[in-house]
Amino acid sequence: MVTEILVKESLSSEMISAGKRLTVLLDKNNFNVSASLWFYMSDVNTWRFIIASPEVSSKGIKIAYERVQRIISSISTNKPLITLKDISLLEPSDSLISSLRIAVRTGNSISGIRFSQNVINGILIEDAYIYRLT
Repeated sequence: MVTEILVKESLSSEMISAGKRLTVLLDKNNFNVSASLWFYMSDVNTWRFIIASPEVSSKGIKIAYERVQRIISSISTNKPLITLKDISLLEPSDSLISSLRIAVRTGNSISGIRFSQNVINGILIEDAYIYRLT
């Protein structure tokens, strides 16, 4: 009998720092951020940087992604903070964001809250690192 063990990808200090820097950068460029967080997706063993913004609802997902890409590209560094392939843009009313909002609210500031092994409204939050959740 073969037993398969999956090792969870860890959230590095570089990723935590990059998430904070990207949230600050989005704020400086007037991209309205209702939520920003790293979210562990156990089904694919990876972390996604989730941004919830009313711009997704008002301007459309494609325009919102293009704007985020322009903001990331404006950084004068060889390596982007976080690449667009690591980002998921959501509406502030998304069920994941709404569920997290029941348990955590940061206001408009940028926090650093680890939120692990919780179930909210039937949604398993295996692991998350929350910067902003309004």
